[in-house]
Amino acid sequence: MTELGIGIGWRPEIADAVARLPGVDWVEVVAENICTGHLPDPLLRLRERGVTVVPHGVSLGLGGADRPDERRLAELAAKATALGAPLVTEHIAFVRAGGPLTGAPALEAGHLLPVPRTREALDVLCENVRIAQDALPVPLALENVAALFSWPDEELTEGRFLAELVDRTGVRLLIDVANLHTNHLNRGDDPSKALAELPAEAIAYVHVAGGVERDGVWHDTHAHPVPPAVLDLLGELASRAAPPGVLLERDDDFPPTAELAAELTAIRARVTTGTPGVPAPVAVRAGATTPVPDRVRERLRLAQAALLSALVAGAPAPEGFDRGRLRVQSRALGRKRAGIVAKVAPELPEILGDGYRGAFLAYAGVMPLPGGYRRDALDFARYVLDAGRPEDVRARRRLYRWWAERSGPRPPGRAARMVHAARAALMR
Repeated sequence: MTELGIGIGWRPEIADAVARLPGVDWVEVVAENICTGHLPDPLLRLRERGVTVVPHGVSLGLGGADRPDERRLAELAAKATALGAPLVTEHIAFVRAGGPLTGAPALEAGHLLPVPRTREALDVLCENVRIAQDALPVPLALENVAALFSWPDEELTEGRFLAELVDRTGVRLLIDVANLHTNHLNRGDDPSKALAELPAEAIAYVHVAGGVERDGVWHDTHAHPVPPAVLDLLGELASRAAPPGVLLERDDDFPPTAELAAELTAIRARVTTGTPGVPAPVAVRAGATTPVPDRVRERLRLAQAALLSALVAGAPAPEGFDRGRLRVQSRALGRKRAGIVAKVAPELPEILGDGYRGAFLAYAGVMPLPGGYRRDALDFARYVLDAGRPEDVRARRRLYRWWAERSGPRPPGRAARMVHAARAALMR
């Protein structure tokens, strides 16, 4: 098992701060945010200094009903090689569902959604993990995710689910103690029991992050300070076995460098206090098992499509789910989409002002994520224009020109821009 030390999630917004922070042994980068042939210069400079970089994927959807996409696996493998990474990480989650075999359109969640902790879902996950392991040049570690709701009729605790996954595949674990805390508050899961049931020898590293209470539930935001309860869980984990690495995640509302340094210091103190100092042995991959029957994947496919349709396409909540929690999750997904689109297309909140968030949530309630956030921004602008909004004519003209200049397959030429300007001028 690679000894990583104390690290921080690398984000472009804090690249300079990360380079200056004392005691950063390694960083983690979201795999989908980098290109193999065009790695960011600050990230390359960290590598030249000997700082380990681990790619962290968010789009494989290994907990989904379908087998892993070969193209996504190949891209993740190439990024691991380009970064010289000792391992890659992903999530125990599904991120898309639907399609021809379900009677529902293909849907993207834009978020990491929990898989049902059932024997059949575990069978599918294990097979998907083995496929991913065969395609990757380095070991794979999987992260437990945060959830706002539970699946009905679950058969395993979170700890037992993870333990059996490791036993059957030999995969390593990325334990997010902030997610254990979230699931304790939102679903009543016992984090201490989960830690006791986990195979400590399989832990590759640990995530620590902050969150906030909203709508009566705890949201794992990665945009707030790490709460004391999460640090307590880190200390409890460290008292059972020395984690090879611990990483601070921060994705938004970045604080001053001094605050990041203070959080890293607090994390380091919790890891060293009471740690037994016993190195964890490397997990050994289990052998091959019987392929999962198609009927098992089909049942999971239909269940996940029904749930995702309720969350992002306005369909009724599937039987057995807490409808109130699904409404909270749906609103959270809409807010997350609105925030990402605002970053991808900052002109939209500038043009729409205070009305941006409400207009986007109304749009998200009837229009599922189309597969990419740039397309989402264009579809949203068209939706607003078709509704005759915004009421201010000058703002509506600006929005139309913004949409028209970006909606074609290529940037418009001079003649096209003149036509767009003329059409905008005619708007009333």
